Amino acid sequence: MPNTESFLQSVQAGYAFKGEFAVLGVGMLDKAAVPGAQVKLPLKTMNRHGLIAGATGTGKTKTLQVIAEALSDASVPVLLMDIKGDLSGIAAAGVENEKIKERMTVIGEAYKPTGFPVELMSLSNEQGVRLRATVSEFGPILLSKILDLNDTQQGLVAMIFKYCDDNKLPLLDLKDFIKVLQFVSNEGKAEIEKQYGKIASTSTGTILRKVIELQQQGADVFFGEPSFEVDDLMRISDDGRGMINVLRVTDMQNRPKLFSTFMLQLLAELYASLPEAGDLDKPKLVMFIDEAHLVFQEATDALLQQIETVIKLIRSKGVGIFFCTQNPQDVPASVLSQLGLKVQHALRAFTAADRKTIRQAAENYPETEFYKTEELLTELGIGEALVTMLNEKGIPTPLVHTMLVSPRSRMDVLTEGEIDALIGKSKLVKKYAEVADAESAYEILNDKLEEAAKRSEEEQEEKAAKKTTGRAKEEKSTLEKVLDNSVTRQIGRTAANVITRSLLGALGLGGKSSKKKSSSWF
Repeated sequence: MPNTESFLQSVQAGYAFKGEFAVLGVGMLDKAAVPGAQVKLPLKTMNRHGLIAGATGTGKTKTLQVIAEALSDASVPVLLMDIKGDLSGIAAAGVENEKIKERMTVIGEAYKPTGFPVELMSLSNEQGVRLRATVSEFGPILLSKILDLNDTQQGLVAMIFKYCDDNKLPLLDLKDFIKVLQFVSNEGKAEIEKQYGKIASTSTGTILRKVIELQQQGADVFFGEPSFEVDDLMRISDDGRGMINVLRVTDMQNRPKLFSTFMLQLLAELYASLPEAGDLDKPKLVMFIDEAHLVFQEATDALLQQIETVIKLIRSKGVGIFFCTQNPQDVPASVLSQLGLKVQHALRAFTAADRKTIRQAAENYPETEFYKTEELLTELGIGEALVTMLNEKGIPTPLVHTMLVSPRSRMDVLTEGEIDALIGKSKLVKKYAEVADAESAYEILNDKLEEAAKRSEEEQEEKAAKKTTGRAKEEKSTLEKVLDNSVTRQIGRTAANVITRSLLGALGLGGKSSKKKSSSWF
């Protein structure tokens, strides 16, 4: 039977940190809490990413809430992806009851009900700060990966972005991109091929179909202006705590491609805009992705590779990412290998496949003399989890069956009245409320085509009028007929030159200039 004293020493030695830390809970042995065996979370390692996993109803979301509260207290801004719509309560103070009081007494911590500074955000028409991005900000490489294009199609997308850069055609939303795609396939094809090379109609058709598919998942509400500035995710409240940005994406469950699109663009924007930071005493920003399987569910191989690459690199910018999911296998192995903190709540074994998953999960944790990990994974109570992490030197800490602390904020959602009050006080809601429809590629190309059509019509009318005049003069004297023949030939040559110059001008690539920024080559 494991020795309680040796267990206590193991936990105290493994979770002794010099810098700032948060208390996650207390260690348990033989399903009983061991006083003094506190499990601590060092803020210095929070940019090394993490995983919170477990079956439905085991307390994953509450664990996420506890860590977010600790980061806010340490002046670290947080972004929570609220898929189920149950995280808004973090803005209100919790309510102490006997169970919470008993739990916190065992853990050795005082319970202080506290509400936290919260900004509600949305990708759609829900209440909150509207998050948008322009097509130009995505750039050709990222957009091609989202659309799952082959090399030839990617080359065409890159050409379209280059053409728009050269001719000052801002790509703000998807209708801009579609309009340019249609233009290079029809009216502008000949002139563009002279400058940029051949354009295959089959490629433009395929790209157009895939863009329309993205539109059908609701992407139109995401692409556009004003585009969201990532600096607004990294604010500190007036009382010195980190802002907790709750992105309410309850309508994203049936639109996984749009959700993974947003995630990758946000990570790419953070990586591109933040300077190298190395290992800080605490991170600049920590993101929590609830129901993380939605990020990977319908992502293409190219998109997965891009996500994995950004996750590997972004920690050096001081950004931590935590995935919250029911099954650890929902997260690709290449991403799991990058995670420094693992909080594993109970798993359920109803089928042979479930038992296999549990065996695999148990093998991913450090060996321990105190537990039979595979058995314990199915026996953990609500609010309990197996915890291990990397210490400040990058060494895994001992695996500990942990009774977790209770959230100090409300473990329920805000009422509609409370949400209205929160949004009413927000400066960011006002900043991003109005949709800007500035002159962009769609309007510029429409004007160009209308101008060309009008010019062509006028020239046709002028030509017809001159023919009529010529026929009228032929009915006069013989001398007039001879003179008219000569004049008519000259007029014909002049008209032909005018028509030729006009048509070339109509098909020219010079459009109205725009002050909008050009595409970002991510």
